[in-house]
Amino acid sequence: MSERAPLPRRLAAEAVGAFFLFATVIGSGIMAERLAGGNVALALLGNTLATGAILFVLIALLGPVSGAHMNPAVTLVVALRRDLRWREATAYMLAQLAFGLFGVWATHAMFDLPILQLSETSRDAPGQWLGELIATFGLVLVILGMVRQRVEWVPASVALYISAAYWFTSSTSFANPAITFARSLSNSFAGIAPDSVPAFVAAQLAGAVAAIPVARLLFGET
Repeated sequence: MSERAPLPRRLAAEAVGAFFLFATVIGSGIMAERLAGGNVALALLGNTLATGAILFVLIALLGPVSGAHMNPAVTLVVALRRDLRWREATAYMLAQLAFGLFGVWATHAMFDLPILQLSETSRDAPGQWLGELIATFGLVLVILGMVRQRVEWVPASVALYISAAYWFTSSTSFANPAITFARSLSNSFAGIAPDSVPAFVAAQLAGAVAAIPVARLLFGET
């Protein structure tokens, strides 16, 4: 995470990153579902490849500016570790959510869908909550470990981890409170019903915070 750039520049980087990340998750889900002919596994594969690819690009591009969090759970961990002031962390989270939503709505417009939607996909199984806890725990652990040991590998490591977690977690690894809320506003392949959001977000935050002491144990202080 870079503290050197002025805050407005960092917020712009978070906004751009969230816009394209959220648009990719939703847009690739819509495209994959349309082209997969009812094959859910194939649709998920398309969604996975696009998400992993955009994560690599955005983190490599924007990481030197803002850290390329694009995720309130990551920003929370950075603030808890005192690498980001709480005022700045709050601004990061607002930029992530606001411009991520713009990305979702822009995607709906691109695909000639109603701009405003609510998802009807319920994701309420306890196993999915556990999947979100594990997915977010692993994501934060990967970030903290790679920042400590091989910072140049952060873009590839995060992209590959999320690509894998799409498949090894029961929830398909949302691992991001802002995108979870945004996906509740898209009745598409990547959607989640609004009623399912609170439990997912709680699990994500728990997993993110739990990764901090484990990272300290494994990698020491950064």
